[in-house]
Amino acid sequence: MAPATLRRAQLHAGVSDPVLDTMNFLNEITHRYPRAVSFAPGRPYDGFFDVEEVFRHIRRYLDHLEERGATPAEIRDALFQYGPTGGQIRELVTRSLREDEDIDVPPEAVVVTVGCQEAIFLTLRALLAGPRDTLLVSSPCYVGITGAARLLGVEPTPVAEGPDGFRSARLEAAVAAEKARGRRPRAFYVVPDHSNPSGFTMPLRERHALLDLARREDFLILEDSPYRLVSPGRQLPTLKSLDHDRRVVHLGSYSKTLFPGARVGFAVADQVVVDEDGGQGLLADELVKIKSMVTVNTSPLSQAAVAGMLLAAGGRTSELNTDTAAYYGEAMRAILKRLDACFPEPERSALGVRWNEPDGGFFLTLDVPFPADNAALVRSAEDHGVIWTPMSYFYPQGGGERSLRLSVSYLTQADITEGTARLTRFITAEAARAR
Repeated sequence: MAPATLRRAQLHAGVSDPVLDTMNFLNEITHRYPRAVSFAPGRPYDGFFDVEEVFRHIRRYLDHLEERGATPAEIRDALFQYGPTGGQIRELVTRSLREDEDIDVPPEAVVVTVGCQEAIFLTLRALLAGPRDTLLVSSPCYVGITGAARLLGVEPTPVAEGPDGFRSARLEAAVAAEKARGRRPRAFYVVPDHSNPSGFTMPLRERHALLDLARREDFLILEDSPYRLVSPGRQLPTLKSLDHDRRVVHLGSYSKTLFPGARVGFAVADQVVVDEDGGQGLLADELVKIKSMVTVNTSPLSQAAVAGMLLAAGGRTSELNTDTAAYYGEAMRAILKRLDACFPEPERSALGVRWNEPDGGFFLTLDVPFPADNAALVRSAEDHGVIWTPMSYFYPQGGGERSLRLSVSYLTQADITEGTARLTRFITAEAARAR
Protein backbone atom coordinates (compact mmCIF):
# COMPACT_ATOMS: atom_id res chain seq x y z
CA MET A 1 0.00 0.00 0.00
CA ALA A 2 1.34 3.43 -0.97
CA PRO A 3 2.24 5.84 1.87
CA ALA A 4 -0.25 8.59 2.61
CA THR A 5 0.13 11.72 0.49
CA LEU A 6 -1.56 14.94 1.52
CA ARG A 7 -2.55 17.75 -0.78
CA ARG A 8 -1.79 21.19 0.56
CA ALA A 9 -5.08 22.43 -0.90
CA GLN A 10 -6.89 20.03 1.43
CA LEU A 11 -5.20 21.42 4.55
CA HIS A 12 -6.29 24.52 6.44
CA ALA A 13 -5.64 27.63 4.35
CA GLY A 14 -3.60 29.10 7.18
CA VAL A 15 -0.67 26.73 6.59
CA SER A 16 -0.25 28.18 3.09
CA ASP A 17 -0.37 31.77 4.28
CA PRO A 18 2.80 33.65 3.28
CA VAL A 19 2.99 35.15 6.78
CA LEU A 20 3.89 31.72 8.14
CA ASP A 21 6.80 31.46 5.70
CA THR A 22 8.37 34.84 6.42
CA MET A 23 10.27 33.94 9.58
CA ASN A 24 11.34 30.58 8.13
CA PHE A 25 12.79 32.38 5.11
CA LEU A 26 14.60 34.85 7.35
CA ASN A 27 16.04 32.05 9.49
CA GLU A 28 17.17 30.21 6.38
CA ILE A 29 19.00 33.31 5.09
CA THR A 30 20.64 33.80 8.49
CA HIS A 31 21.94 30.22 8.55
CA ARG A 32 23.05 30.34 4.92
CA TYR A 33 25.18 33.44 5.55
CA PRO A 34 26.57 33.03 9.09
CA ARG A 35 29.23 35.73 8.59
CA ALA A 36 26.69 38.40 7.74
CA VAL A 37 25.82 41.07 10.28
CA SER A 38 22.12 40.59 10.98
CA PHE A 39 19.78 43.44 11.83
CA ALA A 40 16.88 40.97 11.59
CA PRO A 41 16.31 39.19 14.93
CA GLY A 42 14.33 40.95 17.65
CA ARG A 43 16.13 38.90 20.28
CA PRO A 44 17.60 40.03 23.59
CA TYR A 45 21.36 40.39 23.75
CA ASP A 46 23.03 37.13 24.86
CA GLY A 47 25.59 38.89 27.01
CA PHE A 48 23.05 39.41 29.80
CA PHE A 49 22.46 35.71 30.43
CA ASP A 50 24.29 33.54 32.97
CA VAL A 51 23.54 29.79 32.94
CA GLU A 52 24.14 29.35 36.68
CA GLU A 53 21.63 32.10 37.50
CA VAL A 54 18.75 29.91 36.31
CA PHE A 55 19.39 27.39 39.09
CA ARG A 56 19.59 30.14 41.70
CA HIS A 57 16.28 31.55 40.52
CA ILE A 58 14.56 28.19 40.84
CA ARG A 59 16.09 27.62 44.27
CA ARG A 60 14.88 31.04 45.41
CA TYR A 61 11.33 30.20 44.39
CA LEU A 62 11.43 26.85 46.16
CA ASP A 63 12.69 28.57 49.31
CA HIS A 64 9.82 31.03 48.96
CA LEU A 65 7.31 28.19 48.87
CA GLU A 66 8.91 26.63 51.95
CA GLU A 67 8.78 29.95 53.82
CA ARG A 68 5.08 30.15 53.04
CA GLY A 69 4.50 26.75 54.64
CA ALA A 70 4.51 24.42 51.65
CA THR A 71 5.31 20.79 52.48
CA PRO A 72 8.12 18.88 50.71
CA ALA A 73 5.46 17.05 48.68
CA GLU A 74 3.85 20.34 47.62
CA ILE A 75 7.21 21.80 46.65
CA ARG A 76 7.98 18.68 44.61
CA ASP A 77 4.63 18.94 42.83
CA ALA A 78 5.24 22.63 42.12
CA LEU A 79 8.13 21.56 39.88
CA PHE A 80 7.18 18.13 38.57
CA GLN A 81 3.40 18.10 38.19
CA TYR A 82 1.20 19.86 35.65
CA GLY A 83 0.02 22.61 37.97
CA PRO A 84 -3.05 24.84 37.66
CA THR A 85 -3.98 25.75 34.10
CA GLY A 86 -4.23 29.45 34.94
CA GLY A 87 -0.70 29.46 36.33
CA GLN A 88 0.91 28.87 39.71
CA ILE A 89 2.71 32.24 39.95
CA ARG A 90 -0.25 34.53 39.31
CA GLU A 91 0.16 36.30 42.66
CA LEU A 92 3.76 37.19 41.80
CA VAL A 93 2.78 38.36 38.33
CA THR A 94 0.09 40.66 39.70
CA ARG A 95 2.54 42.03 42.27
CA SER A 96 5.00 42.75 39.47
CA LEU A 97 2.31 44.48 37.41
CA ARG A 98 1.46 46.74 40.36
CA GLU A 99 5.10 47.60 41.07
CA ASP A 100 6.22 48.11 37.48
CA GLU A 101 3.15 49.28 35.57
CA ASP A 102 0.59 50.54 38.10
CA ILE A 103 -1.78 47.81 36.88
CA ASP A 104 -3.85 46.66 39.84
CA VAL A 105 -5.84 43.48 39.19
CA PRO A 106 -6.58 40.37 41.29
CA PRO A 107 -4.57 37.19 40.59
CA GLU A 108 -7.64 35.46 39.14
CA ALA A 109 -7.68 38.07 36.33
CA VAL A 110 -4.28 36.80 35.10
CA VAL A 111 -3.59 33.74 32.95
CA VAL A 112 0.05 32.62 32.77
CA THR A 113 0.72 31.50 29.19
CA VAL A 114 3.38 29.91 27.01
CA GLY A 115 4.84 33.21 25.88
CA CYS A 116 2.78 36.16 24.75
CA GLN A 117 1.96 34.33 21.53
CA GLU A 118 -0.31 31.91 23.38
CA ALA A 119 -1.95 34.83 25.20
CA ILE A 120 -2.72 36.35 21.79
CA PHE A 121 -4.14 33.09 20.44
CA LEU A 122 -6.33 32.40 23.47
CA THR A 123 -7.73 35.93 23.47
CA LEU A 124 -8.57 35.90 19.77
CA ARG A 125 -10.22 32.49 20.07
CA ALA A 126 -12.41 33.71 22.94
CA LEU A 127 -13.42 37.05 21.43
CA LEU A 128 -13.95 36.29 17.74
CA ALA A 129 -17.12 34.25 17.89
CA GLY A 130 -18.54 34.48 14.38
CA PRO A 131 -18.00 35.69 10.80
CA ARG A 132 -19.29 39.19 11.58
CA ASP A 133 -16.69 39.74 14.29
CA THR A 134 -13.76 41.88 13.19
CA LEU A 135 -10.21 42.17 14.48
CA LEU A 136 -8.58 45.51 13.69
CA VAL A 137 -4.81 45.87 13.88
CA SER A 138 -2.48 48.85 13.80
CA SER A 139 -0.56 48.42 10.54
CA PRO A 140 2.30 47.65 10.08
CA CYS A 141 1.95 45.08 12.84
CA TYR A 142 3.68 42.16 14.52
CA VAL A 143 3.37 39.08 12.29
CA GLY A 144 2.32 36.96 15.28
CA ILE A 145 -1.10 38.63 15.47
CA THR A 146 -1.66 38.27 11.72
CA GLY A 147 -0.61 34.62 11.69
CA ALA A 148 -2.68 33.71 14.75
CA ALA A 149 -5.77 35.41 13.35
CA ARG A 150 -5.51 33.69 9.98
CA LEU A 151 -5.01 30.29 11.60
CA LEU A 152 -8.34 30.97 13.29
CA GLY A 153 -9.94 31.87 9.97
CA VAL A 154 -9.97 35.62 10.62
CA GLU A 155 -8.60 38.24 8.23
CA PRO A 156 -7.35 41.25 10.24
CA THR A 157 -8.51 44.69 9.15
CA PRO A 158 -5.46 46.99 9.01
CA VAL A 159 -5.55 50.53 10.38
CA ALA A 160 -2.64 52.33 8.81
CA GLU A 161 -0.08 54.20 10.87
CA GLY A 162 0.90 57.51 9.39
CA PRO A 163 4.38 59.03 9.29
CA ASP A 164 3.71 60.10 12.88
CA GLY A 165 2.55 56.66 14.05
CA PHE A 166 -0.91 55.66 15.29
CA ARG A 167 -3.76 58.15 15.43
CA SER A 168 -7.17 57.26 16.85
CA ALA A 169 -8.99 59.23 14.13
CA ARG A 170 -7.87 56.60 11.59
CA LEU A 171 -9.19 53.83 13.82
CA GLU A 172 -12.50 55.66 14.26
CA ALA A 173 -12.91 55.80 10.48
CA ALA A 174 -12.05 52.09 10.18
CA VAL A 175 -14.58 51.15 12.88
CA ALA A 176 -17.28 53.15 11.08
CA ALA A 177 -16.43 51.45 7.79
CA GLU A 178 -16.63 47.99 9.37
CA LYS A 179 -20.03 48.76 10.91
CA ALA A 180 -21.26 50.08 7.56
CA ARG A 181 -20.38 46.68 6.08
CA GLY A 182 -22.54 44.98 8.69
CA ARG A 183 -19.61 43.75 10.74
CA ARG A 184 -18.92 44.05 14.46
CA PRO A 185 -15.53 45.50 15.47
CA ARG A 186 -14.63 43.25 18.38
CA ALA A 187 -11.03 44.15 19.23
CA PHE A 188 -8.14 46.37 18.20
CA TYR A 189 -4.56 45.11 18.54
CA VAL A 190 -1.72 47.58 19.09
CA VAL A 191 1.84 47.79 20.42
CA PRO A 192 1.73 51.31 21.90
CA ASP A 193 5.34 51.52 23.09
CA HIS A 194 8.34 51.30 20.72
CA SER A 195 6.24 49.27 18.33
CA ASN A 196 7.36 46.18 16.45
CA PRO A 197 8.07 46.79 13.61
CA SER A 198 7.90 50.56 13.20
CA GLY A 199 9.43 51.70 16.49
CA PHE A 200 6.73 54.33 17.09
CA THR A 201 5.36 55.18 20.54
CA MET A 202 1.75 56.30 20.99
CA PRO A 203 1.51 59.78 22.57
CA LEU A 204 -0.40 60.14 25.85
CA ARG A 205 -3.23 62.12 24.26
CA GLU A 206 -3.77 59.32 21.74
CA ARG A 207 -3.90 56.75 24.55
CA HIS A 208 -6.74 58.64 26.18
CA ALA A 209 -8.44 59.14 22.80
CA LEU A 210 -8.16 55.42 22.04
CA LEU A 211 -9.69 54.43 25.38
CA ASP A 212 -12.51 56.91 24.85
CA LEU A 213 -13.15 55.53 21.36
CA ALA A 214 -13.22 51.94 22.63
CA ARG A 215 -15.82 52.93 25.22
CA ARG A 216 -18.00 54.80 22.71
CA GLU A 217 -17.84 52.15 20.01
CA ASP A 218 -17.89 49.14 22.36
CA PHE A 219 -14.75 47.20 21.45
CA LEU A 220 -11.77 45.87 23.41
CA ILE A 221 -8.14 46.90 23.06
CA LEU A 222 -5.47 44.20 22.95
CA GLU A 223 -2.35 45.89 24.35
CA ASP A 224 0.95 44.13 23.60
CA SER A 225 3.89 46.09 24.99
CA PRO A 226 7.02 43.97 25.55
CA TYR A 227 9.65 46.70 25.02
CA ARG A 228 8.70 49.24 27.71
CA LEU A 229 10.86 47.97 30.55
CA VAL A 230 13.91 47.38 28.36
CA SER A 231 13.87 50.95 27.04
CA PRO A 232 15.72 53.86 28.65
CA GLY A 233 14.01 56.75 30.38
CA ARG A 234 10.59 57.22 31.88
CA GLN A 235 7.84 55.42 29.98
CA LEU A 236 4.32 56.63 29.30
CA PRO A 237 1.52 54.87 31.23
CA THR A 238 0.27 51.60 29.80
CA LEU A 239 -3.19 51.62 28.31
CA LYS A 240 -4.24 49.16 31.00
CA SER A 241 -3.15 51.46 33.83
CA LEU A 242 -5.32 54.21 32.28
CA ASP A 243 -8.23 51.85 31.72
CA HIS A 244 -11.17 52.54 34.07
CA ASP A 245 -13.77 50.62 32.06
CA ARG A 246 -12.05 47.26 31.62
CA ARG A 247 -11.65 47.88 27.90
CA VAL A 248 -8.03 46.69 27.74
CA VAL A 249 -6.76 43.12 27.66
CA HIS A 250 -3.08 43.50 28.53
CA LEU A 251 -0.87 40.89 26.82
CA GLY A 252 2.50 40.48 28.51
CA SER A 253 5.71 38.54 28.26
CA TYR A 254 8.89 37.98 30.23
CA SER A 255 10.86 37.13 27.08
CA LYS A 256 12.46 40.57 26.79
CA THR A 257 12.55 41.60 30.46
CA LEU A 258 13.81 38.28 31.89
CA PHE A 259 14.74 35.68 29.28
CA PRO A 260 12.98 34.27 26.21
CA GLY A 261 13.91 30.64 26.86
CA ALA A 262 11.46 30.50 29.75
CA ARG A 263 8.55 31.00 27.32
CA VAL A 264 6.41 32.60 30.01
CA GLY A 265 3.85 35.26 29.18
CA PHE A 266 0.49 36.30 30.53
CA ALA A 267 -2.87 37.84 29.73
CA VAL A 268 -4.58 40.33 32.05
CA ALA A 269 -8.26 39.77 31.28
CA ASP A 270 -10.43 41.28 34.03
CA GLN A 271 -13.48 41.86 31.81
CA VAL A 272 -16.73 40.56 33.33
CA VAL A 273 -18.46 37.74 31.45
CA VAL A 274 -22.17 37.24 32.21
CA ASP A 275 -23.94 33.90 31.71
CA GLU A 276 -27.44 33.52 30.30
CA ASP A 277 -28.66 32.71 33.81
CA GLY A 278 -27.06 35.84 35.25
CA GLY A 279 -23.94 34.21 36.67
CA GLN A 280 -20.69 36.15 36.35
CA GLY A 281 -17.03 35.37 35.86
CA LEU A 282 -14.00 36.92 34.20
CA LEU A 283 -12.70 36.71 30.66
CA ALA A 284 -9.59 35.15 32.22
CA ASP A 285 -11.74 32.17 33.26
CA GLU A 286 -12.72 31.62 29.62
CA LEU A 287 -9.09 31.84 28.50
CA VAL A 288 -8.21 29.18 31.08
CA LYS A 289 -10.84 26.86 29.57
CA ILE A 290 -9.35 27.29 26.10
CA LYS A 291 -5.80 26.88 27.39
CA SER A 292 -6.76 23.57 29.00
CA MET A 293 -7.35 22.24 25.49
CA VAL A 294 -4.31 23.87 23.88
CA THR A 295 -1.25 23.60 26.16
CA VAL A 296 -2.90 22.29 29.38
CA ASN A 297 -0.59 24.47 31.46
CA THR A 298 2.58 26.53 31.29
CA SER A 299 5.78 24.70 32.29
CA PRO A 300 6.05 24.79 36.11
CA LEU A 301 9.84 24.69 35.79
CA SER A 302 9.80 27.82 33.63
CA GLN A 303 7.37 29.50 36.00
CA ALA A 304 9.69 28.68 38.90
CA ALA A 305 12.65 30.35 37.18
CA VAL A 306 10.60 33.45 36.37
CA ALA A 307 9.19 33.55 39.91
CA GLY A 308 12.69 33.45 41.39
CA MET A 309 13.71 36.45 39.30
CA LEU A 310 10.60 38.37 40.32
CA LEU A 311 11.26 37.58 43.97
CA ALA A 312 14.88 38.74 43.65
CA ALA A 313 13.72 42.16 42.47
CA GLY A 314 10.76 42.52 44.81
CA GLY A 315 8.51 42.34 41.78
CA ARG A 316 10.24 45.19 39.97
CA THR A 317 11.47 43.81 36.65
CA SER A 318 12.34 47.41 35.80
CA GLU A 319 15.15 47.18 38.38
CA LEU A 320 16.41 43.96 36.81
CA ASN A 321 16.58 45.77 33.47
CA THR A 322 18.41 48.96 34.39
CA ASP A 323 21.60 47.86 32.61
CA THR A 324 19.64 46.16 29.85
CA ALA A 325 17.65 49.27 29.03
CA ALA A 326 20.84 51.36 29.01
CA TYR A 327 22.49 48.89 26.63
CA TYR A 328 19.60 48.93 24.17
CA GLY A 329 19.34 52.69 24.38
CA GLU A 330 23.03 53.00 23.52
CA ALA A 331 22.57 50.58 20.63
CA MET A 332 19.71 52.64 19.20
CA ARG A 333 21.69 55.87 19.54
CA ALA A 334 24.68 54.19 17.89
CA ILE A 335 22.82 53.12 14.77
CA LEU A 336 21.12 56.51 14.41
CA LYS A 337 24.52 58.20 14.69
CA ARG A 338 26.05 55.85 12.10
CA LEU A 339 23.15 56.35 9.68
CA ASP A 340 23.59 60.11 9.98
CA ALA A 341 27.28 59.73 9.21
CA CYS A 342 26.77 57.32 6.32
CA PHE A 343 23.86 59.20 4.73
CA PRO A 344 24.43 62.92 5.42
CA GLU A 345 22.18 65.58 4.02
CA PRO A 346 21.75 66.39 1.15
CA GLU A 347 22.95 62.97 -0.08
CA ARG A 348 20.19 61.12 1.76
CA SER A 349 17.48 63.30 0.20
CA ALA A 350 18.94 62.87 -3.26
CA LEU A 351 19.11 59.13 -2.74
CA GLY A 352 15.62 58.91 -1.24
CA VAL A 353 16.65 57.36 2.08
CA ARG A 354 14.76 58.17 5.29
CA TRP A 355 14.46 56.65 8.73
CA ASN A 356 12.62 57.31 11.97
CA GLU A 357 14.34 57.93 15.31
CA PRO A 358 12.81 55.82 18.11
CA ASP A 359 13.84 56.65 21.67
CA GLY A 360 13.62 53.04 22.82
CA GLY A 361 12.74 49.50 21.88
CA PHE A 362 14.57 47.25 19.44
CA PHE A 363 13.47 48.50 16.01
CA LEU A 364 13.56 51.34 13.53
CA THR A 365 12.39 51.57 9.94
CA LEU A 366 14.35 52.69 6.91
CA ASP A 367 12.81 53.79 3.60
CA VAL A 368 14.84 53.01 0.48
CA PRO A 369 14.50 53.89 -3.24
CA PHE A 370 14.07 50.28 -4.45
CA PRO A 371 11.89 47.22 -3.72
CA ALA A 372 13.12 45.77 -0.41
CA ASP A 373 11.90 42.24 -1.15
CA ASN A 374 13.26 38.74 -0.57
CA ALA A 375 15.39 38.89 -3.71
CA ALA A 376 17.02 42.11 -2.50
CA LEU A 377 17.57 40.53 0.90
CA VAL A 378 19.44 37.62 -0.67
CA ARG A 379 21.66 40.04 -2.63
CA SER A 380 22.27 42.02 0.55
CA ALA A 381 23.38 38.93 2.47
CA GLU A 382 25.37 37.38 -0.37
CA ASP A 383 27.10 40.42 -1.85
CA HIS A 384 27.37 42.74 1.16
CA GLY A 385 27.18 40.53 4.24
CA VAL A 386 24.25 42.27 5.93
CA ILE A 387 20.74 41.02 6.74
CA TRP A 388 17.57 42.97 7.52
CA THR A 389 13.81 42.31 7.48
CA PRO A 390 11.52 43.44 4.64
CA MET A 391 8.81 45.69 6.07
CA SER A 392 6.31 44.14 3.66
CA TYR A 393 6.20 41.16 6.04
CA PHE A 394 4.35 43.32 8.56
CA TYR A 395 1.51 44.65 6.39
CA PRO A 396 -1.55 42.37 6.48
CA GLN A 397 -2.91 43.56 3.13
CA GLY A 398 0.11 44.94 1.29
CA GLY A 399 2.46 47.84 1.89
CA GLY A 400 5.99 48.60 3.00
CA GLU A 401 7.51 47.38 -0.26
CA ARG A 402 10.27 50.01 -0.14
CA SER A 403 11.07 49.89 3.54
CA LEU A 404 13.07 47.63 5.79
CA ARG A 405 13.15 46.98 9.52
CA LEU A 406 16.39 47.16 11.44
CA SER A 407 16.78 45.56 14.87
CA VAL A 408 19.66 46.57 17.14
CA SER A 409 18.94 44.42 20.20
CA TYR A 410 21.16 41.46 19.38
CA LEU A 411 24.25 43.38 18.28
CA THR A 412 27.35 44.86 19.87
CA GLN A 413 28.52 48.40 19.14
CA ALA A 414 31.18 46.96 16.82
CA ASP A 415 28.54 44.94 14.98
CA ILE A 416 26.42 48.05 14.53
CA THR A 417 29.33 50.05 13.13
CA GLU A 418 30.35 47.33 10.69
CA GLY A 419 26.78 46.40 9.84
CA THR A 420 25.80 49.98 9.06
CA ALA A 421 28.80 50.34 6.74
CA ARG A 422 27.76 47.18 4.90
CA LEU A 423 24.16 48.33 4.77
CA THR A 424 25.26 51.65 3.27
CA ARG A 425 27.18 49.86 0.52
CA PHE A 426 24.18 47.65 -0.20
CA ILE A 427 21.71 50.55 -0.38
CA THR A 428 24.00 52.58 -2.61
CA ALA A 429 24.57 49.65 -4.96
CA GLU A 430 20.90 48.67 -5.01
CA ALA A 431 19.79 52.24 -5.72
CA ALA A 432 22.20 52.36 -8.66
CA ARG A 433 20.93 48.99 -9.84
CA ALA A 434 17.33 50.24 -9.68
CA ARG A 435 18.23 53.25 -11.78
